[in-house]
Amino acid sequence: MQVTIGSVQQVDQIGKLTFLCKVLAPEIASTITPGQFCNVKVSQTNFPLLRRPFSVCDVEGEYLYFMFDIVGEGTKILSQKRSGEKIDILGPLGRGFSLDGDFDTAIMVAGGIGLAPFPYLLKSMNSKNVKVFYGTRNQDHLIKYDIKNIEYASDDGSIGYNGNVIQLLESQEFDKSRTKFFGCGPTPMLSALKKYCVKNNYDCEISTESAMACGFGICQGCPVESTSEGYYKLICKDGPVFNINEIEI
Repeated sequence: MQVTIGSVQQVDQIGKLTFLCKVLAPEIASTITPGQFCNVKVSQTNFPLLRRPFSVCDVEGEYLYFMFDIVGEGTKILSQKRSGEKIDILGPLGRGFSLDGDFDTAIMVAGGIGLAPFPYLLKSMNSKNVKVFYGTRNQDHLIKYDIKNIEYASDDGSIGYNGNVIQLLESQEFDKSRTKFFGCGPTPMLSALKKYCVKNNYDCEISTESAMACGFGICQGCPVESTSEGYYKLICKDGPVFNINEIEI
């Protein structure tokens, strides 16, 4: 973990409210792993006061990519950055995805902006067979990113499967002995994915999200209930990636 001043290279709009920010940050780019995140101070003033957590969407050499929706003042400010502007980045933070294990096929399940950590994870899969299932509200909210071997589900049927992404999964067949699932998206989707994987005896890791202040476990502001009775984990330090058997969701 370190603090670095990153130089914004470009910010592109890739969805109705979704942006992709490319930042030169060689120190972090050289050490970050898929599923980890950075805590970013989006302004050189005291507003907003707190940093904002962003999954690392992709890494290319010395460059980091952050994918995000505009949900408040912090993300609005980041979406308006121009080439050459500086942002203060704390990272890498948290625990990322585990690529170890006895599996040949990776199934990635994303909902909305939950697509964010998967481009970099895809790059790290090497010879694995990868399939991506992506759920969105409708075609207008589709996030445009260059991901191959992807199937869509939309709530209104305007693109791909007519239904949610878990219903799309339930219509598929997978080799249960050699398949691992990776999920990121809204909490109800992650909860449904956990039920699906437990029912079908699949190994599965999920990337969770929470409002954060410090980003490394000091403020205790992002607890998630552990499957160990009476015990909590911190999303920023123990996660954001958890095996589904570790937490209640």
